[in-house]
Formats: sequence, C-alpha cells, structure tokens
Amino acid sequence: MKIAKCLVLSLFLLSFCVATASAEVKQSDLAGSWYPGTKEELSNQINYYLDQAGTPKIDGKIIAIISPHAGLQYSGPVAAYSYKAVAGMAVDTVVVIGFSHKLDYDGVAVFDREAYGTPLGVISTDMDVVKKLTSYNKKITSYPAAFEGENSIELEIPFLQSVLKDFKLVMVAIGEQTEENDKIIADALYNALKDKDKILLVGSTDLHHFFPYDETNKIDKSTVDIIKAFDPARLYSENILAGGRLMCGPGAVCATMTAAKELGADKLEVLKYANSGDTAGDKTRVVGYVSAVMYKSNQKARRFDGLVKEAFAEEAVKKGETQMLSEDQKKRLLQIARDTIETYIKTGKIPDFKEDDPVLNREMGAFVTLHYKGELRGCIGNIVGRGPLYKTVRDMAIESSTGDPRFPPVTSGELKDIDVEISVLSELEKISDPSIIEMGKHGVLVRSGFRSGVFLPQVATETGWTRDEFMSNLCTHKAGLAPDAWKKSDCDIYIFTAEVFREK
Repeated sequence: MKIAKCLVLSLFLLSFCVATASAEVKQSDLAGSWYPGTKEELSNQINYYLDQAGTPKIDGKIIAIISPHAGLQYSGPVAAYSYKAVAGMAVDTVVVIGFSHKLDYDGVAVFDREAYGTPLGVISTDMDVVKKLTSYNKKITSYPAAFEGENSIELEIPFLQSVLKDFKLVMVAIGEQTEENDKIIADALYNALKDKDKILLVGSTDLHHFFPYDETNKIDKSTVDIIKAFDPARLYSENILAGGRLMCGPGAVCATMTAAKELGADKLEVLKYANSGDTAGDKTRVVGYVSAVMYKSNQKARRFDGLVKEAFAEEAVKKGETQMLSEDQKKRLLQIARDTIETYIKTGKIPDFKEDDPVLNREMGAFVTLHYKGELRGCIGNIVGRGPLYKTVRDMAIESSTGDPRFPPVTSGELKDIDVEISVLSELEKISDPSIIEMGKHGVLVRSGFRSGVFLPQVATETGWTRDEFMSNLCTHKAGLAPDAWKKSDCDIYIFTAEVFREK
C-alpha cells in the first residue's frame, strides 16, 4: 500500500508538471460506452429524458443541485429532474464536484486544462476560479489523472451542455472523502464564488449499490430523508455509521451542501428518487439515484414570514404572553405527535395533517423527545426549520420513535407508557463570548467543519451541570471535538431558546 501511494504521489507530481504546460482540450473518455458517442444520438436521448421529467416550481434562486452519474440509460431519467429545474438559467460558472472512483489520494484535484470536449461540443474552463481554488489550500491542486474516465464528473457534463448556454466549467474531484477535504473545498468554493452572482454547483453521487430492489429502496428512503434535512454534518456521520453504504459520493454531496449554504442556499428539495430497477428493469442488483436542488428562497416569502412573526409577537404582547405558542397550539402539536407515532408504529403509514394556523405553518426548528416509564426512549429534531412547524413535529415524531440510533424502534406494546415532549426552538444566534450562555435558558449548538452537536436547554436543568461541564460534554460527546474546543475558539457556537411542553 505504501509503495502504491508513493507511485500515485509520483504520478501526481509528474502530471502536475505536464498539465501546467499544456493548453490542449481534453476530450471525453466515456462517450460511446457510458453514453452515446454521436452528437445526434446523445442529444436525442438527453432531450427525451428532459421531456419526461417533471419539476415543480422552485420558489427561489437555485444555487446547487445533486445529480447521479451512472450510465445514461440507468441514471439519466433521474438526473433529468435536477437539470430540468435549471434549464435556461443564466449561469456564468458551473462547478461539478465529484470524486475519484479509481485513484487513492489525500486531497482535492481541480481540472486545469483550458477546455473539455464531449460529442455536444467544447466548454471552456473558468481558469480564474481554478486559480483561486488551487491557491486557497495546498491540498487543492492539479491532478489530471483524476479526470481520466471519471464518471462522477463526466456524466454531468452532457446534461449541462443541453440545458445551459455560454457558461464556463470547473471540475473538482475529491480524493479521500474525509471531513477535512470536504471542508477545505467547500470553503475554497465559497471564497472563489462569493462575489459571483450567476453560479451553479453540481454535487455528484449515486446511492446504495448492488443490492436487491426492495432492500435498496428501504435504505435509500432513509438516505433521501437525511438529504432533505439539508444537514451535511448529519449526512456525513450517518454514512459513516452505515459503513459507507448510503452513497458513493458523500464527500461530494456534503461539500456541495456546505458551499451552497455558505453561498446563501437555505432550502433543499428532493425532486426525484428511483433506482436502476425502475429505469432499466433488472431488479436483482440495483443502484439508487436521487435528484435534488438547493436554493435561496425568495425575499417575498421571507418578508411574509416576517410579517406573520411580527403579527404573532404583537398579539402575544397584547395578551400578556411571553411564549412562542399558545396553549391550544401546544395541545395541537402534541396531538399531531401522538397520532403520528401511533399511526406509524401500527400501520407504517405517515398521517397527513392540514393546519390553517399561521403560527403552526411557520418554519421553526423542533425536537420531539419520548420517555418510556420516565426513561429517555428517543430524541431527534431539526435545529433549523425546514418546513411548517406542524410537519416538522410530525416528521420528528417518526424519527424519535423509529430512527434514534441509540434505541430500537418503539413497539406497539410500549405506546401506552410513552410520554411525548416537544421543544420548539427560536432562531439560532451565533455568539463569540460563551459567558453569555445561561444554563436552563439557552440551548447550544457547536460546529466545526462537518462535526456538530447540540444540547437543548433542559439538559442543563436535568443534569445540574455548570456552564463548563455543559459545554465540555457537548463538545466531547455530541460533536466529537476536544472538550476545550469551545474555550479555544476551535468551533462556532450558536445559542437558542426553546419552549418545552409535554403531555400531561
């Protein structure tokens, strides 16, 4: 292994010297095998998939997409959904973030030839962005071998050529998909693109590989739910817990998510899931595919939300209330959580609720905590709202009862002894001075790269910890950081408050 790594490093350095002196157009390697090799046939096949794809209206500016990268006949019908969503966008620079299937290197490769060609034509490389990336960190460098026959990148390009006009291309191939490498390229992309308005990121991945149809569907459903949470740290950790079996490109997707968030994306919508059994017919050994978009929600929607928030605050003041929720709203959320858990545990079906209350339709973070005969039985939530509050409570009720990795799923026999508690969270506030944290009042989120951890406010009350004990335990046991990371400014610190209520 050491000899192999030395050989790869030697090739790395040699290819760097050769590539920097070359201005040639690199031609595609997989045309004629993974996808049609003639312009007419390739264009017809892609346009057919685009015509078949249905894409809902995205209420905002798309910053990034997730797209699969298998042979066109397998993943093309799914990839078409994300590309149809961006068709016709005015884009100056597209960054395709893939990874190396074949080579083992600890770093991030950037394509630095002047252009790349497929049967659909030649695209120029955005050399200004390339230079900014390679100068940002020594682990980001030219490595032409990483782009030889690399389907995680090449399969995205014909789609881009079909739906966008007059753009320049940047191709990125992550070597070892570690948290460090993912964070490095995400930060470098933000630094290189923060002053550009017309950009698009493409995160490339397939999902579960080469298992029977039903098993793949089950595993991929869980993965898609994690993707919907738009939480790269959770996605990375869940993939590690699953032995790396959730997807082949966790680093590419996590880096894309992180960069997209830093560039302003606040929403993620999954557009399509299917596997090769659905698209090609053989259901004995299938591969899963997903298309999704990450976007910055429009200002009008945020202004409306702000007006609702202000109106509710004014109404609360008039009533002499200091809570975020009225008693009736709390009761309704508890009922939604209870009905959801009982329905899902007994039938496997997710109930559909319709709520007109504007407060319950606000985007707010929430946790659902379960106790069985007084003992913790599950606790999962979203720190940041990803949809109406009542739907977040419904979804977290399912996760806390069936998806908390610390506990087996709740059984129907336990339901009568299960107590439900809900914590509705305020917006996160980033702080630089930990001394302002008030035990019992503030919940805290710490984050460093893809590592993060959170304690709700009631943790301090239940444990009796001091602030030092609270923060040290949070860093160590929740985020996997050094216990003094919060003291040494080795992590970002966010505080929030929570309105906690439970069944009586």
